[in-house]
Amino acid sequence: MSRAVCPGSFDPVTHGHLDIIGRAARLFDEVVVAIGVNPSKSRLFGPEERVAMLERALAGFTNVRVEGFTGLVTDFCVEHDAQAIVKGLRSSGDFDYELPMAHMNTALTRVETVFLPTATGQSFVSSSLVKEVASFGGDVAAFVPDFVLEALTRRLAERQSAQRAEQQGDA
Repeated sequence: MSRAVCPGSFDPVTHGHLDIIGRAARLFDEVVVAIGVNPSKSRLFGPEERVAMLERALAGFTNVRVEGFTGLVTDFCVEHDAQAIVKGLRSSGDFDYELPMAHMNTALTRVETVFLPTATGQSFVSSSLVKEVASFGGDVAAFVPDFVLEALTRRLAERQSAQRAEQQGDA
């Protein structure tokens, strides 16, 4: 059985992520979406929320499962007997960033990295950019599933409300 790992923070999951995962699901018998949990990094959504969003978005795939992980993705791959790491590439900059990691991962564990080019219409979309545009009231509906848009809108409103309350308390 061929198994691949699609790692990422998925904060939040975008249509671009789902495209890469779906294409990986056609290439491998099983795909494990590995959500990185790094306590030192501030995320908009907590690990459980990101797992729940991805599970909902990927419910139609019988050969895809979602798990959180901490530490090295190569350790996660070894623990799950994965032969490959699947990474989406939006640009040559992504390739330049990902290639040294792919070499290191192969040197550490012999797990290969498979690069999939992002669909043309998603090549400019990133979770960071979606969050930034949404935080200024921009329409990101085309880039995330509806239920993710609802969660994103709600979370950003909560943060803005908390920031206003904090500013009023400082005044």
